[in-house]
Order: sequence, then C-alpha cells, then structure tokens
Amino acid sequence: MLGGWPAGGIWLSTEPTDMRRSFDGLSALVATHLGENPASGRWYVFVNRRRTMVKVLGFEHGGYFVWAKRLEQGLFASPVALAPGRKSLSLSRTELSALLDGIDITVRRHRKRYPVPVAA
Repeated sequence: MLGGWPAGGIWLSTEPTDMRRSFDGLSALVATHLGENPASGRWYVFVNRRRTMVKVLGFEHGGYFVWAKRLEQGLFASPVALAPGRKSLSLSRTELSALLDGIDITVRRHRKRYPVPVAA
C-alpha cells in the first residue's frame, strides 16, 4: 500500500467475510468466490458481517499485503446495499476512501469522463 494505488483496480466483495482470514484465506476467497487471480495487482476489499472491520488484500512487488481497519464506533457502509445481487463491485480510489472514512458512497449516476486511449 505504500507504493500508491493499484493499476488493476479495486474490488469490493459484497458478501460478509470472516475477519479471522489472513493472506492465504483471503487469497483463496478471491480465487474461489470472486473467480479472480489474487496476484493480479488489484486490491480486494472485504467487510465483516457486523460492518465494523475492513480488510484489503493486495499483491505487489513479489508478495501479498493485508491492510485492516477496525472501527471503535459506527459502521462501514453495507456492501450488499451498494451492489444488490452481485458478488463484487468495482470501486474507484475516491469510493474506497469514502468507504474507509464512513461516507455513504451510493452513486446514483456516474458522470461521463474522458478515457485515455491505450497505445497498442
């Protein structure tokens, strides 16, 4: 996490996660539940059932990292409410920061932005 934001994106799991899981358990959850490669360079965000703890799993520079935040008061936003009927939700850096800061990130409409052309 010290290297900056991920190039591959940020994915939020919408189902509650057992926070006793660490590197191996979370990476297995990414592979089986989300069907993604945990070493892809993306960050995967998990919230517990009580919505008092968040863990972020990522892979950079040859190894995994797990970052955790536990609230002493209040709750994180409900991932299920953010993406009903889906296993995961793509987050922007702003949406992840808002989630971690306790701001409701319900987006009613995304504004159109200029996409940077990718060189072939």
